[in-house]
Amino acid sequence: MANNFKNALARNVGTSAVQVYQAPATKKAIMIELDLCNTTQGAVTASVYITSGGNDYYVVKNAPVPVGGSLQVIAGQKIVLFNLDTISVVSSTGTSLDVIGSILEDV
Repeated sequence: MANNFKNALARNVGTSAVQVYQAPATKKAIMIELDLCNTTQGAVTASVYITSGGNDYYVVKNAPVPVGGSLQVIAGQKIVLFNLDTISVVSSTGTSLDVIGSILEDV
């Protein structure tokens, strides 16, 4: 079985949670990296969580993302996502974050 690398991208994430990735129904996926970039002129906080089995599990909650900077939420470690698990991002400020994730799918 071949492994597939994918990007999970979201732009202008704000105060409503945005689902950036959902694992396939019949396969596992590995989140290799997840970066958040502050695109505003002010400091913001961000939360990233996984939804699995109807429950939310925070990876980070209200973590600061500095002006003109980024936050590596997942770097160095890996998170395994099972069938239909999702990763969502939300910010303290409207249209303030760009999100880039790297995923290895079909594992």
